[in-house]
Amino acid sequence: MARTSRKTIAEGKYIALMQRGPWEFAHRIKGSGVVAIIAVTRDHELILTEQYRPPVQKNVIDLPAGLAGDIKGAEKEPLLKAAKRELLEETGYISRQWSESYTVPSSAGMSTEMVTLYIARNCQRKAAGGGDASESIRIHVIACDQLQAWLQRRDNSRTCIDPKVLAAIGLLSSS
Repeated sequence: MARTSRKTIAEGKYIALMQRGPWEFAHRIKGSGVVAIIAVTRDHELILTEQYRPPVQKNVIDLPAGLAGDIKGAEKEPLLKAAKRELLEETGYISRQWSESYTVPSSAGMSTEMVTLYIARNCQRKAAGGGDASESIRIHVIACDQLQAWLQRRDNSRTCIDPKVLAAIGLLSSS
């Protein structure tokens, strides 16, 4: 398929609605990247977050995640630094054992956004977590061998599971 230039249809504070040929899609205006963390404790538990997400009008079980470069004065924040910051801010956990896994589209048919997945091992609790002043994040620490059953119980009319969590299960089972 030939590449065509894109044009802006509408622009908000955080995202723009773009068009390339007949295709309409979202483009994030703020930040230099997105990170998501597959955070595992020393006891082989996966650390998950849960928060209400207005677009789907449900609580979403997700990996700790966030934007890099969205803080004034730190627009060129390295992705790994953002991942470490987001893990601590959202969950209260830290790790000294980090590896970059994959960079993947968050929704290839709807957004230009790419998410870099990091694996943080031997995570230890350092603070309360729960997010910044604009967030209300609930933290779940689930034994990896009980994760599938726990997720099935949580997937209902009020809560949904972000697909990155399912990808994390696959990545952890292969490592």
